[in-house]
Amino acid sequence: MAVSVFVIANDITALSVALPQIESDFDSDVTTVQWVINAYALIFGVLIVTGGRLADMVGRRRIFFVGAAVFVAFSMLGGAAQSDVWLIVCRGLMGIGGAMMWPAVLGMTYAILPEERAGLAGGLIIGSAGFGNAAGPLLGGVLADALSWRWILFANLPIAAVACLVTWRNVEESRGGGADEGIDVPGIATLSVGLISLLLALDQVTDWGWSDPRILGLTAACVLLLVAFAMIERHAGARALIPREVMRNPAFRAACLSTLLMSAVFFVVLLYLPQFFQKILGWSPLEAGAGLLPLMGVFAATSFAAGPLYERFGAKVMVSSGAAALTAGMFLLSLVDRDSNWGSLVPGMVVTGLGVALFYSSITTAAVTALDLSRSSLAGGIVYMFQIAGGSIGLGLATTIFTTAVQDRLQRDAGGLSERQITDVQGALAGTDSAAEVLARQGGRAAERLVELVREAFAAGLTWSFRLVAALALAGLLVSVLFVGGSLLGRRRPEAATAPDPTG
Repeated sequence: MAVSVFVIANDITALSVALPQIESDFDSDVTTVQWVINAYALIFGVLIVTGGRLADMVGRRRIFFVGAAVFVAFSMLGGAAQSDVWLIVCRGLMGIGGAMMWPAVLGMTYAILPEERAGLAGGLIIGSAGFGNAAGPLLGGVLADALSWRWILFANLPIAAVACLVTWRNVEESRGGGADEGIDVPGIATLSVGLISLLLALDQVTDWGWSDPRILGLTAACVLLLVAFAMIERHAGARALIPREVMRNPAFRAACLSTLLMSAVFFVVLLYLPQFFQKILGWSPLEAGAGLLPLMGVFAATSFAAGPLYERFGAKVMVSSGAAALTAGMFLLSLVDRDSNWGSLVPGMVVTGLGVALFYSSITTAAVTALDLSRSSLAGGIVYMFQIAGGSIGLGLATTIFTTAVQDRLQRDAGGLSERQITDVQGALAGTDSAAEVLARQGGRAAERLVELVREAFAAGLTWSFRLVAALALAGLLVSVLFVGGSLLGRRRPEAATAPDPTG
């Protein structure tokens, strides 16, 4: 199972260092190429609960193999993509395979180990994910430098083959509860379309404006569909995507809310730090992958220790510590500016890596063990859905803030350029054809000055987007401290009630 989870974790981070290459190859922009990450993550996140339900109903081992086949097939097609839309669609379809694989892996792992070793199970899975995440940027950088970003996707075939072989030879079939509950198709549809509407609105608002009827329509559709989702869930009974009795569990509900708020950190850091290394520091994809080692190395190393630490200190201490580290790391990274070098970012990366390792292993175990063992695949799927949904929405918000800040800065400092030219010239740091045409018209010193203005605007955009994510993480920290692992407020009231009367 530790080998099996590598393929999913590796795939997200490996592509993060290749986004500038993809942007250049398809003459695209940041708001579009972020969908290479977000399309996969969103479909993955929305369908992962369904994957967990299918794993419990049909068999975790069987669903894992089906998911791996889907994942690999669209990896191959994505590697052959001839446009950004083609690639984004394949990445979204890869998410279907990932959504089947991940909860099946989690359910099989908790089934293999005894209940009293649940903390170790969570640590093994997140530790393996940490190793996959840590290796991803380096593997992606090597392949992008030596061959092409396409080979990052092609490499999924041998990795998945090893994962399937290990599972086939060593893991027996297992099922969970709810075999007769069925699948909540209306709930899946309303939640999926609602979240996609929100992300599309965030993606297009910088071009269309908040008052544009299309943005208003997408926003209204999101609200209406999410309200419809809540109503459907109330009447879906045992078939509900998120069963009522599951979300009525206060410990599980608190874990999901904390996960939702904290998860923008990892997504945004993975998307934007490699771009900073390549576009501002002038590094290659391989160097950008190596530049993430303080984050990924600490994440991988600490993840394997998180399970035993959880068994010793419990949910409250571990989850709160991880959330505090994520918040502190994001605030440190938000100090980035045009003159920042790699060394100035290392403290923020180290603290963030520590937070990712401690938080996600601990919050997963806290959530899963809050419910009956037969619900382990479903519980793991729901938590991961909140993680991916939070990361996707947070990345969409951060990209909107980033793009707005960049355009405002260029409109202020790069006088004489039209709105279209300002949009095109933002690709100068990635070497897009559209940016090259704008720079060619400027010529000489004017072109050099314009490139420097783009660099300054890029750094300003990072600062503002990182500040937003840090604020979201702070809210997640408060939820973790007050409610995860037992209500802190609830513990104080009984102590006050039983305190001795000082008057005798």
